[in-house]
Parts: sequence; structure tokens; C-alpha cells
Amino acid sequence: MSDYIIQAIKDGVFETLEMTFFSSLFAYIIGLPLGLILYATSKGRLLSNRPVNVILGTVVNIMRSLPFLILLVLLIPFTRMIVGTSIGTTASIVPLTVGTIPIVARMVESSLEEVQPGIIEAADSMGASPLYIIIHFILPEATPSLLQGAAINVATVLGYSAMAGVIGGGGLGAIALQYGYYRYQKNVLWTTVALLVVLVMIIQESGGIIAKKTRKS
Repeated sequence: MSDYIIQAIKDGVFETLEMTFFSSLFAYIIGLPLGLILYATSKGRLLSNRPVNVILGTVVNIMRSLPFLILLVLLIPFTRMIVGTSIGTTASIVPLTVGTIPIVARMVESSLEEVQPGIIEAADSMGASPLYIIIHFILPEATPSLLQGAAINVATVLGYSAMAGVIGGGGLGAIALQYGYYRYQKNVLWTTVALLVVLVMIIQESGGIIAKKTRKS
């Protein structure tokens, strides 16, 4: 491979990490509270509210059911409105965030459901408010599962970022398409694939290690 291609791959790695980091961050800023609401408003929970739960659950399910490539195309006008363009690394962060929010919300809800009911009942019997119980009892108990889920979600975002190259996004996905697929440079294609696999493995293993340490403590 030429020096130009090697530099492009290096830049692609940093662009991919940039998209993954900011998309995951923004997705959790919105998805974490959304998951908390879905959990707290479900039947038999602290703030049981069927209408709210059904409406939010339906929206989340619809967003989750859309294939990411279709979502990328549908969000082009919205992306252009937010960042002024629909092409490039920054633009890719918008659909990546939107596509990840429902995944985060359901993952958070699932992690919170693993908390033993006895802990919640004990806190409630002491007169603690629902918000206090969520912050000081439920979230700490669910932390290992939340961290494990976060690793899975970040790895999912990393995979999604490769698809963003289809509509002009940056990162390794764009390099794989431009050089590996369109120009038939198979060595570039396999190099980018290998790098994506390595990055996913690092993220998942790191998340697993952190989650295990949290459980032990």
C-alpha cells in the first residue's frame, strides 16, 4: 500500500473513534433517562404509568425496527439542518446518535430490571422517594450490567459507523468503500475490516473487564 493509503487508513481510524465516541456519548445523554423512564413507568414499578410507557415504548420500538441504512437516508434533511451538511465525519454523528438512542434505552431498561425487587421494597419501606431509590439504590446495583451493556452499545455504534460510508460519512467504512470496493484494492478492504474487528474486540473486552471489577467491588 502507498503512503497515501496508509495515512488515509490512520485518519480513518481516528475518524471512526471520533464518530463512535461522540455518538455514544450523545446517545447515552438521551437514551439513559429514556431507559429510566421506560423502567420506572412499567407495570408494578415505582412510577407505574401505562399511557406514558406505551407511547415511549412504541416510539422506541419503531426506531429500533428501522434498518440503519434506511435511517441514514431518512435523516439526511435533519442532519443537514443540524450540522449544515450531510457528508463527512461530523454529519455521520447525527444519524449514529439517533439510531443508537433506542438501543441504549432498551439496554438500560433491561439492566435495571435485573435489580432484585427486595432492594427496592426495602428502600421504599424506609420512606425513600422514587427518585432517591433510583439514584441511590437501583442505579448502583445495576452498574455492572449497565457497563456491560455500554460496551455492547459502543461496539454496535462502531459497526454502524462503517455503514455511514455509504452516504459519504468518514472513517474506515468510507475508506473500505472508496478504495477497497470501488477501486478493487482488496488489501485495503481487508485491512479496514481487520481494524474494525480489532476495535470492536478491544471495546467489548475492556467493557467486560470493567464490569467484572465493578461486580467484585
